[in-house]
Amino acid sequence: MVPAAPAGSTTSGTTTGTILWPSWLLADASAPPLAGHGVRVIDGLIDAVGPGDCLVADYPDDSVLEFTDQVVMPGFVNAHVHMYGLLAHGIPLDAAPSGFWPFLEEFWWPKVEDRLDHAMVAAAADWACTEMLRSGTTTFLDILEAPNALPGGLDAQAAVVRRSGIRGILSFEATERSGSEVAVAGLEENQRFVEACRTGSGEDLLSGLISIHTLFTCSDELVREAFDRALELGVLVHAHCNEGVHEGEWCESTHGHRPLEHYAALGVAGPNFLASQIVHLSEVERRIVAEHGVRCSHMPLANGEVGGGIAPIPELLDAGVTVGLGSDGYVNDMYEVMRSTFLIHKARLRDPGVMDAHRVLAMATTGGAAALALERVGRLVPGWSADLQVVDGRFPTPVTEANLAEQLVLFRSAHHVEAVMVAGQWRVRGGQVVGADPDQQRARLHEQALRLWSAT
Repeated sequence: MVPAAPAGSTTSGTTTGTILWPSWLLADASAPPLAGHGVRVIDGLIDAVGPGDCLVADYPDDSVLEFTDQVVMPGFVNAHVHMYGLLAHGIPLDAAPSGFWPFLEEFWWPKVEDRLDHAMVAAAADWACTEMLRSGTTTFLDILEAPNALPGGLDAQAAVVRRSGIRGILSFEATERSGSEVAVAGLEENQRFVEACRTGSGEDLLSGLISIHTLFTCSDELVREAFDRALELGVLVHAHCNEGVHEGEWCESTHGHRPLEHYAALGVAGPNFLASQIVHLSEVERRIVAEHGVRCSHMPLANGEVGGGIAPIPELLDAGVTVGLGSDGYVNDMYEVMRSTFLIHKARLRDPGVMDAHRVLAMATTGGAAALALERVGRLVPGWSADLQVVDGRFPTPVTEANLAEQLVLFRSAHHVEAVMVAGQWRVRGGQVVGADPDQQRARLHEQALRLWSAT
């Protein structure tokens, strides 16, 4: 529970901070919101939480920002995004792919990923960070798959991500579909980036992990090497898993069992494995995920776009599985992602009681942070990072402790986000990203998208 007055403090001395005092504070998505409560921010962290008037009385030298008729809540954690996916928005197609496998083989690989270069991925990252910040996202995991952007693709992204001030985890999706040399180069790109992020002052908000594509594009040897490197570095391994029916069918035909059974047979199904998508899971696979502590991420909008299906998320959550939410680069507004999560599982299970708003909000905050193995991110409690958003709380109907979470999930979107703070620094004020030039960013993205679309 959020501490009541007198508010607890994690700092000592007379250092001044900033008090944010909204009409409503949702400090923890799993707990009830609190009317009239605020947070004290100092040195990039939440220092104290309590009734706003008590915080002002306890810290008379602090600056005070009153957010009347607004909600302060944790920033979102986008647990799976392909920032370069923005370049494919509106790309000319003769016809829609006829299924998930044709989507990859006939469209996504040859017409998008295989054409990407540094200039393209940098332009996409620039706009994606702006989109994410403007919609309340303060942390994300990106997966880049661009064989022609090796080496240095992650550096091209990192340069623009750092300028935005958002917290990010960058990775390159190693795959043997372009050959074993490219696959090894992808692993090396990840390892080099992870190590480079650790050589700075400790204030860098960027980090990395190891990423591979799928079992049908990665040999057992590559999978083992990826997990070995990750173990040595102390990071997660990310892989797309059971996004469509193809991987399961391929794995059963090739290995005699399903994908997560194969990961378990290889000895790598565990808490250091982040499995994204997880749409088509057998009962055995569900048990493996739960019993082995595999982390997962859910992309409902993108799964719909590619005709992948609907993942069994309520069942996984009920089994104690860690699940975060991701945009997959399709629509980067996490409010839209939450709303789809709230609705589609009710439809699939024909049960309006599943996936209540607090559970969905938790997936978008603490769930995403846990899926990415991030500490002290996703809640507004003393000692945790001051990653937060200020949201317009002027709903058409009265707000109560009982309905605020549902009001946020169902009736808010990016244009309701007034301000965003990352590690104690304002990155969005008045709905605009600090230091960003949207017109310039858009022009740059248009230029690079046209290059991609016209490539032969």
